[in-house]
Amino acid sequence: MEALKGVRILDMTHVQAGPTCSQLLAWMGADVIKFENPQGDATRGQLRDVPNADSLYFTMLNCNKRSITVNMKTAEGKQVFVDLLQKCDIVMENFGPGVLDRFGFPWEKIREINPKIVMGSIKGFGSTGPYAEFKAYENVAQAMGGAMSTTGVPEGPPFVTGAQIGDSGTGLHLAIGLLAALRQAERTGEGQYVEVAMMDGVMNLCRVKFRDHQRLTRGPLSEYSVPTYRGMGEVPRAGNDSGGGQLGNAIHCKPHGANDWLYVVVQEAVWAALGKRIGPEVGMPEMATDPRLATIGERRKNQDLMWTLINKFAEQYSKRELMAILNPLDVPCGPIMSTEDLANDEHVRGRDMWVELDHPQRGTWYNVGMPIKLSASPARIERSPTLGEHTDEVLREVLSYDEARMAALKSAGAFSVPPRKK
Repeated sequence: MEALKGVRILDMTHVQAGPTCSQLLAWMGADVIKFENPQGDATRGQLRDVPNADSLYFTMLNCNKRSITVNMKTAEGKQVFVDLLQKCDIVMENFGPGVLDRFGFPWEKIREINPKIVMGSIKGFGSTGPYAEFKAYENVAQAMGGAMSTTGVPEGPPFVTGAQIGDSGTGLHLAIGLLAALRQAERTGEGQYVEVAMMDGVMNLCRVKFRDHQRLTRGPLSEYSVPTYRGMGEVPRAGNDSGGGQLGNAIHCKPHGANDWLYVVVQEAVWAALGKRIGPEVGMPEMATDPRLATIGERRKNQDLMWTLINKFAEQYSKRELMAILNPLDVPCGPIMSTEDLANDEHVRGRDMWVELDHPQRGTWYNVGMPIKLSASPARIERSPTLGEHTDEVLREVLSYDEARMAALKSAGAFSVPPRKK
């Protein structure tokens, strides 16, 4: 049986952060009803690559859901919303500040309709504080959560990360909060409001940088390859430094293309073997015992020398060849893998992390798979719904509306865009 079978979610979220959360919960077996206005989630048409088909932005974030369209600007549509609230365990939204309030459904009203329901909200900066009314996007959240100031090199501009930590990262945080609140509601019979701010989520993912921020009050950061000093204040950008107690960096390999790099971590335990293997080929047979490199303390002081020697060694090997040399030495390492590498990787395919699906509008396409593997209830990934595909099904099966009532609601415009005035 699927882990969340029997849990029903009314998903009013759109774009990326909320849909990331609801897709994961759907893959765990929840019945996720994507509640859209008659125009649909804006990402259905954003960056469209196939004419008249839902975009990959939409299809990759809305699998295993059912779609219902409801016009919340009509009294009939609002009644459908109320009826669905009474049948759901969770309602999710990521509207701008005050949108649900203007529809007449603040949290207090929703709780009055269904006291056991859990409500999940994603906001850019939360519902309180000086930033509460600000609008957020992925990169805005990265900028204000500390990620950009610590990504890049000291002499260059701050960089955003390719991983969508502002949006998808916030969705992961919300999923954890919703499951905890759902568990509590099962015990107490009372739901609660779960809020996750994108800025807060990014700060959480930058937690280790705030460790270093406080260490700077007592002294320099010895593992950093860039200059640091006591009282520096802000944590500097440190390129590809490992960020942990062990030294690490990206090593450029032949043929020295954009992604011909291997990330290598030089643990204390592997230094002797690594130095003995590399030293003779770079003209330093005693590299392992050289006093400038023999201990972790000296390597931290002289890490430019160490990385120069390792890079020199790597010049004659591809990233896969270098990895094959380092693996028997127990040196933690991994090739920088491009999207092309990953889409064709045997390991990735074997773990169902690049999954082929079919779609009535766009034909076959691929989605990144479910990263959480449950042994007793593995995810079964199904395509995203077309706009309003399940409106009749949800009205009939979830709300038990009869055909006459459905026809009357349709006639009143509960599920459609109102006709233009002539």
